[in-house]
Amino acid sequence: MANSFFRLLFFVTAVIALASAWSVQAQEVFNPPQSKGHPVVFISGMGGPRHDKALAQDIASLGYVVVVYDGRKMDEGRGQAIRAALESAQQLPNVLPGKAALVGVSLGGGFALAYGVRWPDLVAVDIVWYPATGFLSKLPTFASRIRVPVLMFAGESDNFQDCCLITTARSLASDAAFLKAPFELVTYPGAQHDFIRGGSNYNPNDYNDTLARATAKLKSAFGD
Repeated sequence: MANSFFRLLFFVTAVIALASAWSVQAQEVFNPPQSKGHPVVFISGMGGPRHDKALAQDIASLGYVVVVYDGRKMDEGRGQAIRAALESAQQLPNVLPGKAALVGVSLGGGFALAYGVRWPDLVAVDIVWYPATGFLSKLPTFASRIRVPVLMFAGESDNFQDCCLITTARSLASDAAFLKAPFELVTYPGAQHDFIRGGSNYNPNDYNDTLARATAKLKSAFGD
């Protein structure tokens, strides 16, 4: 009896530990002007949420509840932290019912791309700015996993730590087109990594174009 009790206690403790590992605290929530809106889970890059704050605020101003997470803390549990974040966002009192959008930048974009495309039950659309795509070399059939509409922005001169190369982005786009997967790649000649507002290579024209395209994609995904 005692042995059974301790085995059960160990099991419960392990489950709680795993749940804690998968539970990541949101850093900030930006509410839309009209107070209620569809949820957007936003995953930052290596610079952290503060670095990408302007983009998160711009998306919120379009009419969405943007829940910001630190991408540096989202690699636990093989995507379970991101899935938990999506489920939590749907429970916020000021969000409209239904799926969430998943947005990621650089490192966070890599996570959003790697995991979010597999969850059509939770994700309405996956929008990523110059995502980390190094993982694709280990997943040559990744395009076949795409079950969620994806909009990807990439700078054609992005060579930041070889994390987000345009050749990799175009290869993925080619594979997705062949498989008729719902994937759209938009590239910007001369643009480097981190070209969003507040970024080290901020490009107003390119950034505004991404925001306009993201606006249309979000409206289409949510049926607005």
